[in-house]
Amino acid sequence: MSTLTIRLPDDKHERLKALARANAVSVNKLMDELATVALANYDAKVRFETRAARGNTKRALALLDKLDRAE
Repeated sequence: MSTLTIRLPDDKHERLKALARANAVSVNKLMDELATVALANYDAKVRFETRAARGNTKRALALLDKLDRAE
């Protein structure tokens, strides 16, 4: 496991601590969860771009429309 040090404005740090308390987790766990979400979003974007580059643009847009309707 690695250690990461980040610099944040004090007000942002306080807000993150409040968010962690509201979710009954540590700030460390909150940052781990946020990183997981960010990486999952990035992976989905890369997968979509890769498929779109080798696939059918109309089909890709139709899939996105279907996703929009599902929300």
